[in-house]
Amino acid sequence: MILEKDELEMLEGKKGPLWQKIIKSVVMYGKAFGAERLVPLDGAPHFVTSFGASMITPYFDILDKIIQSGIKTFKPFTVDPRPFDPENVNYSFLERILFKFIYGKQEKCEDQLKKLGLLNDKAFSCTCYLDEVGNIPQKGQYLAWSESSAVVYANSVIGARTNRNSAGIDVLCNVLGKAPYFGFLTDEGRKASWLIELKVSNVPNPQLLGSAIGLKVMEDVPYIVGLSELIGDQLTDEVKDYLKDMGAATASNGAVGLYHVEGLTPEAMEYGRSLLKEDYKVYVIDDQELQRIYDSYPVLWKDKEAKPAACFIGCPHASLNQIYWWCQNLSARFNGQKLHIPVYICAAPGVIDAFKKDAKAFEALNGMGARLTSICPLMYMNNPLCAKKPIITNSNKLRTYSTARFYTDQEILDILSKME
Repeated sequence: MILEKDELEMLEGKKGPLWQKIIKSVVMYGKAFGAERLVPLDGAPHFVTSFGASMITPYFDILDKIIQSGIKTFKPFTVDPRPFDPENVNYSFLERILFKFIYGKQEKCEDQLKKLGLLNDKAFSCTCYLDEVGNIPQKGQYLAWSESSAVVYANSVIGARTNRNSAGIDVLCNVLGKAPYFGFLTDEGRKASWLIELKVSNVPNPQLLGSAIGLKVMEDVPYIVGLSELIGDQLTDEVKDYLKDMGAATASNGAVGLYHVEGLTPEAMEYGRSLLKEDYKVYVIDDQELQRIYDSYPVLWKDKEAKPAACFIGCPHASLNQIYWWCQNLSARFNGQKLHIPVYICAAPGVIDAFKKDAKAFEALNGMGARLTSICPLMYMNNPLCAKKPIITNSNKLRTYSTARFYTDQEILDILSKME
């Protein structure tokens, strides 16, 4: 790897042993992936580790050493959601005890984050790129993010450049203010290996479409044709919500970090099919293929016919638009009556604050028994007691990483309507 003079001096220990460890770790990481140099980061950091799990003590030790030396990230950062919300989520007595055991270092974790350079006390969301959160990168900026759903959104919808970094490496890169130049940071790394042809009769569910793409291409880059004709050729709020959820499914059901949508996403608009590699493969998705994917999902409930115990909406976090959609559709179905099970809509603290300003809508949602929370539902399902519950969700990401059962939005509305 070719390093600049100041980088070499740091690697030689001339800035002290801690900086030497930081740059050595980043350089070794880059060399493992064939990086030829380091590049300066432009966009603000976003970190994946927002939970104080006792099992990651070495990670906390590293942060302690960085903080004790007075080092901060090169820009204020945002971070993934908190794991626990006793004010808005119902927990049994035993669940509360187990959560406190699992995330026993939560207070320490948040104290470290503040000292390291956390943007503010509401900067906890996997959708940091929403206006209400404020960590919005620009097209072409170099980032070193780690949250998979945020990485794929930043790369694809915004056109920023970040690899799918691991927790820990993301911190070291953003303390250093530099990242190894490989993968999605390079022009070549952003080219597509797959042409995805949509031949469907209606707008596909974004979660199902993303799942199909992710399961097929895995970590490769797909170039999607036929989608902009269905959802529009402008990045409206509704279209960005669609791409957010589709991308999260590609990243969790597979390992996609970047996709291009012909006639819609920035680089596809700029370069078109020249983004396709010469030896690209073709995957056709029709109605039957989407149904096949849906039917392939395992049901991990002990009692497959059990009555749902709770419903989680928003993984990744819901946008303000999506909260309004659920408020309107639940109101239309229930007409002010109480929901029969807890329905949790997960969103960024800033998004929830914005919705609460609409007192009438908030009262309508609250009156039905639906609750807004800024937790990560994956962290909720990490509790073994919660994992035993028959939980339903509209998130393919939550389905992939937990025992929750996936349904489309309309199916969830139907299930909730039929429950007594």
